[in-house]
Amino acid sequence: MKNKYSFRYIGFSVLLLVVGLQVNAAQNESEKLSSLLDEIWQYELQVSPLMASREGEAINQDKLADISPAALKRQHQQWQEFSSRLNKINADALNNSEQISLLMQQYRLDNYIDEFRFKAHLVPITSEYGFHSAMASLPRSMHFKEVVDFDNYLARLAAIETNFAQHIAYMREGMRIGLMQPKAVLAGFEESVTPYLVDDPSDSDFYAPFKSMPQHISATTQKQLQDRAKNVLAQSVIPAYQAVYDFLVNEYIPHARDDIAAKNWPDGEAFYQNRIKHYTTTDMSAKDIHELGLSEVRRIRGEMQAIVDKLEFNGSIDEFIHFLRTDPQFYATSAEELLKEASFIAKKMDAKLPQLFEYLPRTPYGVEAVPESIAPKYTTGRYISPSRDDQPGYYWVNTYALDKRPLYALTALTLHEAVPGHHLQISLAAEMKDLPKVRQNTYISAFGEGWGLYSEYLGIETDMYKDPYNDFGRLSYEMWRACRLVVDTGMHMFGWSRQQALDFMLTNTALSEHNVKTEVDRYISWPAQALSYKIGEIKIKMLRQQAEDKLGSHFDVRKFHRAVLEHGSVPLFILEKNINNFIQSELSKVK
Repeated sequence: MKNKYSFRYIGFSVLLLVVGLQVNAAQNESEKLSSLLDEIWQYELQVSPLMASREGEAINQDKLADISPAALKRQHQQWQEFSSRLNKINADALNNSEQISLLMQQYRLDNYIDEFRFKAHLVPITSEYGFHSAMASLPRSMHFKEVVDFDNYLARLAAIETNFAQHIAYMREGMRIGLMQPKAVLAGFEESVTPYLVDDPSDSDFYAPFKSMPQHISATTQKQLQDRAKNVLAQSVIPAYQAVYDFLVNEYIPHARDDIAAKNWPDGEAFYQNRIKHYTTTDMSAKDIHELGLSEVRRIRGEMQAIVDKLEFNGSIDEFIHFLRTDPQFYATSAEELLKEASFIAKKMDAKLPQLFEYLPRTPYGVEAVPESIAPKYTTGRYISPSRDDQPGYYWVNTYALDKRPLYALTALTLHEAVPGHHLQISLAAEMKDLPKVRQNTYISAFGEGWGLYSEYLGIETDMYKDPYNDFGRLSYEMWRACRLVVDTGMHMFGWSRQQALDFMLTNTALSEHNVKTEVDRYISWPAQALSYKIGEIKIKMLRQQAEDKLGSHFDVRKFHRAVLEHGSVPLFILEKNINNFIQSELSKVK
């Protein structure tokens, strides 16, 4: 007869066995995920040589990406295979950070798969950007220390001709099936190519690395490399840009479609909804977003009116906006003045960052003008991440058409693009070395742009909008993002004309007419991306309010911001989960 202690021992042993099996299963799933993430990353480096260069990896340093039809098909099949293997990993056996990594990798793979399915490679340009201008970053993407570095660079320069020819072939296929940019956004687009059509190869931006070569390379070798560079530029690179220019002027722009709606592209409705999901990381419909935008416009317009009343302006809000657009006192008279003002605002905000954050990035940033070659059709400002680890980030300010760059909006722009916006968020994410590469290199637009817009709001708490005109500029920028919800969905899904969108933006924001035209063309040529800003900001503000309500006097904004940023760029549903965990953790400390 067995005694009761025997049964207890057996039961305890079984429990230990079960726990051991669970631990082993979790370790197994964790190891499978880690191995797969690394395999996917190594494959990405193989097929994306320029990314490998930016990451400091010595892989295919003499090559550009193979974008031939056969290569794109192979990559598509590989992305699908990776996705299938990722789906077989048991997410329940992973810890929270690993689950985020799995979801982030799936997000990245889904986008690669969807872009191929919707033939995104047939439209490699937007109103402000293209494969030809992207290639101009090549000199900044590489280190130039040894002769082999210059050899690799020359090989890449020689490959530009084939790369551009492949892009042109894809665009011709897009023309054939009706998948191309509309004529409305392409006026003057060929001007983005002309800066690269130089008579003297040594005047080319691509020649810059050969003007200041390391002293340990002999003068004879330097001369040989310089001669080779001039030859490659004259025989390959400049003709490649000329071919792009001729194609745009003679074929693409004259035959561009008149219709602006993505809905009317092949499989357009599905494509637009797919882009909504990708950029917002939500399941919202175009109609839901359109209605949300109209509601936000009404709310913000009321806050604008309050400032107009406070200033005792003798006129309507529309007349006040006209006054802002036309009065010289609100505009810089030189590019240097605009850049100095942006730099002053940025430095002023730098000093306030410790009030809001426990941790700050080590990567510095500079303030520079948007390059002249792209400035006329470029947005007001943008953050440019470093291409290498020995470079800073840059806050680009558009100094083209100074009478269209109001100073009253510069504070909001600076907080969005520099600090505490994109530079701070992106740099912190890049410096999280314990995260998988997919987490360091994937940008979630709803999170990043939502954070940028939320950063404009943080200027209120740090007293950056003392001047009511600057505060109106902040509201105008928030209104700008609210209007995006209305006009982007309106043009692509609900039959709005370009003029209807322009009128709506001009009526409701204090943006200049030039800025409005540039922005509307951006929305037309880059469907759904502009929806991410306001939707992301609304979610972050909602989560902060939730944390403040539940934590009361124990709420610490620095800890909240740490909780928002500590996992890098994440989809909004993951952010919500992270903040709920943060709230519960903080509550447990005060009980």
